[in-house]
Amino acid sequence: MNPNSLAVWRDPAGRFSPLKAVTLLLVVWPAAELAVRWALHDLGGRPITEVLHGLGDWAVRFLLLSLAVSPARAVLDWPGVVKLRRLLGVTAACYAGAHLTLYCIDQKWQFGTIVGEIVLRFYLTIGFVALLMLGVLAATSTDGWQKRLGRRWKRLHRLVFVLLVLALWHYFLQSKSDVSNAVFFTGLACWLVAWRLVPRRWQGKLLLLPPLALFAGLAAAGIEAAWYGLATGARAWLVLAANLDVSFGPRPAVAVGLCGLVVFVAALLRRALPRRRGSAFQPAAGTPARANASRRRCRPTSSE
Repeated sequence: MNPNSLAVWRDPAGRFSPLKAVTLLLVVWPAAELAVRWALHDLGGRPITEVLHGLGDWAVRFLLLSLAVSPARAVLDWPGVVKLRRLLGVTAACYAGAHLTLYCIDQKWQFGTIVGEIVLRFYLTIGFVALLMLGVLAATSTDGWQKRLGRRWKRLHRLVFVLLVLALWHYFLQSKSDVSNAVFFTGLACWLVAWRLVPRRWQGKLLLLPPLALFAGLAAAGIEAAWYGLATGARAWLVLAANLDVSFGPRPAVAVGLCGLVVFVAALLRRALPRRRGSAFQPAAGTPARANASRRRCRPTSSE
């Protein structure tokens, strides 16, 4: 095994990567913060439950961030961001694994009870299936597995979208009465999936981004209205109208739309600002960005 493959702060050539090193520190931070707060008794009367939910939240966040790498590469013209895809995906798997482990601790490692709960409670069943899928994708994300599986590797890793649906469904079901976070994450997922469905030649266009922001916001609003209508019988128009009330801050659908507009502004600034030689956004010296992108399409890397 190549020792550099275990050093996640290095690039494929074995060189130290500041971008990966900073990202590594950032992905460890949420777990460290939860651990410190738990040690300081700063999580209320049910600390295990708070940490359990916190780990699950971050697992979904990192899963979405791993899926945001391709849009960031195209929309922000940032080839270097592909270095982070595997790190973010494996991080999501680690947080999900810690989420399950803490659940087992909460159940005092009574495996009969744990298995029974997973089998009998539907939201735990789909959550466990999503975790298994995420574990398989993380384990097969290496260069070695990519070579072994060949073309089947990409087909296998497209299951991430099935996994995403299951993870968000699990999130909705366990959230019970307040699904604000679940709606917000689902709206972001709608943006990420919709971006992939447009023709490739449009994926880097600025004009695509405002309609995507609008679509994702409306999709989130519709999903929220449908959920409350089915779960509580609330009238859809009342739930939709609540998006116009910002007394307590923007509703999830509005927040999704605003995130889409932030992406648009970032892409606009990216095109307006001059490139700096040696920037993290800049391709390797002597290699045109378009040629790099062409090579990646012809010969996928383990982070594709």
